[in-house]
Amino acid sequence: MTATAYLRVYLPVDTLRSEGLNLPEVRFESSDSVQAAAGVGLVRGSMREDVLIADWHGARFGCPRRPMLRAMEGLLAFRNAYAGIGGELLVPERVARMAADHLESVSEQPLARSYILTSPWHVPLRWFSAFDSPERELFEANGLRSLRYRTGQQEAFDRLKEVLDVLRKVGMNDGVVSEVEELAEWIGGYPAEAFVELDYGSVAGLFQEADLLLDDSSADVWESISALASGDWEKASEHYMIVARRWAAPMAVAFSS
Repeated sequence: MTATAYLRVYLPVDTLRSEGLNLPEVRFESSDSVQAAAGVGLVRGSMREDVLIADWHGARFGCPRRPMLRAMEGLLAFRNAYAGIGGELLVPERVARMAADHLESVSEQPLARSYILTSPWHVPLRWFSAFDSPERELFEANGLRSLRYRTGQQEAFDRLKEVLDVLRKVGMNDGVVSEVEELAEWIGGYPAEAFVELDYGSVAGLFQEADLLLDDSSADVWESISALASGDWEKASEHYMIVARRWAAPMAVAFSS
């Protein structure tokens, strides 16, 4: 089983209903079992169309899972990202056409877009920059201790814009900047009444409980960003290395062949 972390956007339930989206409601992400996806290959997780429900600030919110839509988007994104170096072999033209046809067929459906990003084996460090340390929550899901951050869409978007300003001013590598830009564009595409959740998911199981209790990766990321903004490269490097070391082992699994 692949450990998976999630970045989700939730909309008020009333908004979902007003848009005509009426799907079964569930409280937790479905199983990580491998399923067949309409003849295009295998995907991890349930293919059931449903809505993840969460209570936040006294109101009910929902996150449409849209598993088939996410699978098709992922196939095309993978093929494009590795064009010329194997992407066309792993996702052949026939499969790419099927994926594109599916996306076109659902484009007119209510809320036809992805509300969830997934990451195998680790949490991408840029995800933490959308959150603040006080938004960190330890919780139990299915009897297991885990960790999450939750914040409003506008707060997350504003923080990412601040990070981009800092990275551009200090001349950070274009690859790093573009990844944060893509994340900001994704979150910025949702309404201000939404909230954003970073859920460690099954990745939490890769840590000892004591390490999980002490993990505040968002605080370390923001200490590094703040130090960059003030020109203190030594302090920025120190805090970046703290969070990088924490995630070194999971990231090594994620990027191993």
